[in-house]
Amino acid sequence: MEYLVHLGVLFSIFAVLALSLQLVVGYTGLLSVTHAAFYGIGAYTAALLITAHGVNFFVAIVAAVLLTAFCSLLIGLVLSKFRGDYYALGSLGFNVIVFSIFLNWQSLTRGPLGIPGIDRPDIFGFQFSENILFLVLALVFLGLCYWLSKWVTDSSFGRVLKAIREDEEAVSVFGYRTLFFKLAIFVFSAGMAAIAGALYATYITFIDPSSFTINESIFILAIIILGGLGSLRGAVIGALVLILLPEALRFVGFPSEIAAQMRQVIYGLILVGLMLYRPQGLVGEYKL
Repeated sequence: MEYLVHLGVLFSIFAVLALSLQLVVGYTGLLSVTHAAFYGIGAYTAALLITAHGVNFFVAIVAAVLLTAFCSLLIGLVLSKFRGDYYALGSLGFNVIVFSIFLNWQSLTRGPLGIPGIDRPDIFGFQFSENILFLVLALVFLGLCYWLSKWVTDSSFGRVLKAIREDEEAVSVFGYRTLFFKLAIFVFSAGMAAIAGALYATYITFIDPSSFTINESIFILAIIILGGLGSLRGAVIGALVLILLPEALRFVGFPSEIAAQMRQVIYGLILVGLMLYRPQGLVGEYKL
């Protein structure tokens, strides 16, 4: 039971990340590979405020969202100079820069030693110390993020985002300032990623730079591609599949000498097969 609760918490965290990236990639068509950086900024901000200054989690998560949003605004202004593949490469470069800061600013982040002893959230003396209680909290945040994402995508703002994805120049002709829309959704998405980072930091109670590498950004991107671009439901389904699939393969009876390698091979083959026969993802509207 405890194992399933743990998987449920991880699913909730990565579903929030997937929803936030879906808004940028799936709805706006901006191929961003820097999401793990925002995830990490949120995690480190919350962790430092809680451990070094004794700030309550719910205050720390607001501060994490605001700081991450500010950082994403600066990054977004630079990325707005690029288009297409150059945008993706630029976003990847920012992920490398942020990871290097986490790793080398040891006076603040403790570098590779990480930050231990992060307290679990509490409110009015009630602490979410049990994993089942933390799962409830994580699901509440997931529900909130899904509702916010749905509200954005169903609004006139969301319709402009979809139009930008299809033909940005045509949208500009009709008088829309596409830079504003792209920056706004980029910042909004980064703030949601910060929520996932704060949840992760307080759930594991320890963070270090290895959790916020480029590989993590690629994994989040893989979730929304597998689930389906342009679909909030697809982002959640993709997170569920990619969190549960590797764990399910543990129960396949491979010889112990090659079990780990075979699980990775089958995992990869399943993903390749899905992309071959379902390139728009499980429930997606678009192909990448």
